[in-house]
Amino acid sequence: MRFDSTTPIYLQIAEDIRHRILDGDLKPGSQLMSTTQYATNYRINPATANKAFAVLQSEGLVYKQRGIGMFVTEDAPTLLRASGQKEYVESILSPAIHHGLALGFDSSSIQDFVQSILKEQQ
Repeated sequence: MRFDSTTPIYLQIAEDIRHRILDGDLKPGSQLMSTTQYATNYRINPATANKAFAVLQSEGLVYKQRGIGMFVTEDAPTLLRASGQKEYVESILSPAIHHGLALGFDSSSIQDFVQSILKEQQ
């Protein structure tokens, strides 16, 4: 993980954990590194890692087992996919379609482009 200066470190840690859950590196029930391990590995304050965990916990992605640590919830992959799909449609797909229409493409041309791209993926 590389920390950039524009995004708070705790948000970068939370985003990294989200990606690892979506990629399947962290499966439901997997234990996260402790705040001390994060602090040691990334040379950060343990409170920074704790803040990242608090964000993920509020999103329902991780839960705390007292005295043991933080674990990925059973629903985490589903929750992340649902929120990611919504964000994708709102911030990428919808604007792209509107831009294509503004450029003069008709809806059938856009559908043909989508079908062509989907066929390439098979």
